[in-house]
Amino acid sequence: MPEESSTAETTWPAAYPRGYAVVDVETTGLARDDRIVSAAVYRLDARGEVEDHWYTLVNPERDPGPVWIHGLTTDVLRDAPLFGQIADAFSERLDGRVLVAHNAVFDWSMIAREYARARRTAPTRQRLCTIALAKELRLPLPNHKLESLAAHFGVVQRQAHHALDDARVLAEAFRPSLRTAAREGVRLPLLECLPLTEWSDPAPRIGRQGTAGSAAYGGFGAGGWRPSRKRPACPYPNPGRYEPGRPLRQGMRVAISGDTSIDRELLEDRAIEAGLHIATGVSRLTSLLVTNDPHAPTSKTARARSYGTPVLDEAAFTQLLRDVAPAGTGADPAPGPEGIGSTGARDSADG
Repeated sequence: MPEESSTAETTWPAAYPRGYAVVDVETTGLARDDRIVSAAVYRLDARGEVEDHWYTLVNPERDPGPVWIHGLTTDVLRDAPLFGQIADAFSERLDGRVLVAHNAVFDWSMIAREYARARRTAPTRQRLCTIALAKELRLPLPNHKLESLAAHFGVVQRQAHHALDDARVLAEAFRPSLRTAAREGVRLPLLECLPLTEWSDPAPRIGRQGTAGSAAYGGFGAGGWRPSRKRPACPYPNPGRYEPGRPLRQGMRVAISGDTSIDRELLEDRAIEAGLHIATGVSRLTSLLVTNDPHAPTSKTARARSYGTPVLDEAAFTQLLRDVAPAGTGADPAPGPEGIGSTGARDSADG
């Protein structure tokens, strides 16, 4: 790998952001009503150099969820500040910067919800997912976990699932990624951060077990049981299977398996609005299976393997939703996935 110093002052892209806030949050789970229990921010300058860092516990006003993952018990969190009490300090560190996270849509969603509960708005308007950046750079990673990105750049993890250490690891891995992107003239995969304008905690879902939603967390979370909804009929014919590296097309039949960091119904609604058909199961006619864990022992993933159905993770799918090709055309908008999976897998249940 070329030395970072080889990126000369004159070659730094003028369009790149002027500062970054590398963020990690630990939570009680993955659903819309879950809460942040700790947060960390590393502020970086335009070239990825660390300016300072900040960490806080947060009292979630409920059970802490998967203590065996983040290690934060009720006793530890009892005297921690509420999110509303640390919102100003958090805002100071986000203000005017691009939010950087590993599976940025998850961290941003949790942060936006906390600000909405506190009747506040987070002062950040763009996010950058390091999974998406790794894909843009074509890094030879075995998977998209934070530990793999860290190992690629020789960054040592000291305490996985501790917000401060995860943010440090990500900041150290982001710096060489950013400089490689600058050197090679890569467009940064920046996405808009849309704040929530209001919030009301959803009613408890019947059948929800536990407080988290991945294999590691051991519950159903956002992808758990929910009553079926009547979906509008897709007006477009099925154009066939999704082809990797090409855009989605209106009319494609898409099945979703397992937990998603975006609320499942919201993800389905976005797909339907884009002209896709949301299927409740996988058949030979299914164009694509969306899952964050293709190796999960679920009926949908098993059928996808048997039929040879293409599989995408949630991050790539949500990015492709931005440029779905119209039905019956040959136009191919350029795809470019944003990665999603925070610091590990976020999918377990079939649904």
